[in-house]
Amino acid sequence: MAIKIPIRLLKIEGDGFHLQVKIKINGKVANAIVDTGASKTVFDKTRIDSFLNLEKLSVHDSKSTGLGTTSMESHLVLLNKISIGKLEIENYTAVVLDLSHVNQTYEMIGFKPIDAVVGSDIMQQYKAVIDYSKKTLSLTLPVKKKVVKKKKVTKKKKVTKKKAAKRKYY
Repeated sequence: MAIKIPIRLLKIEGDGFHLQVKIKINGKVANAIVDTGASKTVFDKTRIDSFLNLEKLSVHDSKSTGLGTTSMESHLVLLNKISIGKLEIENYTAVVLDLSHVNQTYEMIGFKPIDAVVGSDIMQQYKAVIDYSKKTLSLTLPVKKKVVKKKKVTKKKKVTKKKAAKRKYY
């Protein structure tokens, strides 16, 4: 089943746009950007604290590239739940990066800071379709397999000629 999530087109430079979408991190509303060029969904290191319950950051062994930098220290955190519309992703291992340079640019042009960048990992897994004219992001929810209860098969007892002869019919 496909769900449609409203997106907002943020005019950045000239005729360039970013796609903004509201998500929830552990039940709290967050501001995210949809980035088809981002290989992984990431969360801002300075803003993630307000969404964490007991989760803790751990340093990731590898450096991340992209987002206007060649290498950046990354962290990992296991988030209880991320919600995008009716899509709920539980126990998501999230990459956490310093997105302050993105948020500084957003502040200069009058936009709210972002908490996350929704990347291709989620978009590919949930078969994302972006409709610019309708300003929607469509995601396909996973199909829950129905559990079919097996009927108990009972064997019919064989009736022998001897037993049948003993039966009385009235």
